[in-house]
Amino acid sequence: MSSAKKNAYRRIATEEAYAPRDLIARYKRLLASGSSRDPGFESLMGYFLLNGSPRTNAIVERLQDLGARRLADMDATGIAKQIISITAPGLQIFDSDTAVGLAPEYNDELAAAVRAHPDRFAGLAAIAPQNPQAAAKELERAVRKLGLKGAIVNSHTHGEYLDDAKFWDIFAAAEALDVPVYLHPQAPPASMIGPFLESGFDGAIYGFAVDTGLHMLRLIVSGVFDRFPRLKIVVGHLGEGIPYWLFRVDFFHRGIVETKRYANFKPLEKRPSDYMKENFYVTTSGMAWQPAILYARSVLGADRVLYAMDYPYQFVPEEVAVTDNLPISDAEKKLLYQTNAERVFKL
Repeated sequence: MSSAKKNAYRRIATEEAYAPRDLIARYKRLLASGSSRDPGFESLMGYFLLNGSPRTNAIVERLQDLGARRLADMDATGIAKQIISITAPGLQIFDSDTAVGLAPEYNDELAAAVRAHPDRFAGLAAIAPQNPQAAAKELERAVRKLGLKGAIVNSHTHGEYLDDAKFWDIFAAAEALDVPVYLHPQAPPASMIGPFLESGFDGAIYGFAVDTGLHMLRLIVSGVFDRFPRLKIVVGHLGEGIPYWLFRVDFFHRGIVETKRYANFKPLEKRPSDYMKENFYVTTSGMAWQPAILYARSVLGADRVLYAMDYPYQFVPEEVAVTDNLPISDAEKKLLYQTNAERVFKL
């Protein structure tokens, strides 16, 4: 499987999903009721939970396991530790009261699994952005009392994005606690998903990246990182395409600000690309492709790129060898696999 020298580095996988059994049951009931009002959720979770194929059944079974099966899969692929977080769309599909009520229950469940396997698991807190004040409070509880390592937000919440200042209590809490927010994809919201659904590109193949990349740019342009300069945002899939666009974003952002074309484009303290390089970290989840990994490292810096497998959605054991065989030194591989994760998530 691997060409790595024994004990040269520990492989820490940083975007690894789980789903409480109660959450899966709630998703199924929501799908059956037809009341989600979210075609992206219905497409995505309808496929995984109602398809019934061997592939989707295996993924759903693995999502719900925080014990022997997950550990065996990790052992088989040489993964020393997973940073586990609730699968998309997490709690963000529910109404505010339901989501706020479920967050402590699910975080307690994940924290118990981490306590049972502290050398193998770490976790990120599920929060309910529907109520930013409650989300900030639950993040603080999850970090201080449960030992979780940050929060996961699955992109938009009912079509709303975190660039709206009403959500910034979440960022204030994350900065004060010095923990990252993992901005994970979900399908685009109802207001933009039409062309993606009709062409079959609504999910991980492309729609995820479009929506999450848009979210990233909205955060940058909003000035959130001028307000919270120590805020850490982690994104998967090598930055959802944004590293490739940084020159063009800088160029046109400057022109839009100068001409006052859009009211929401205010002068920033830095260039958009600077925030990408200083406030964001990217993981290799779902992108076991040597040219893309090397490009992200060259643009953002070797200390900004972390390894992830995207388990169990892209549980492809052979992909670990792609990272092991990168044309970089063992010291650089240790950064990618281990040291960066230990620093960002305080492992």
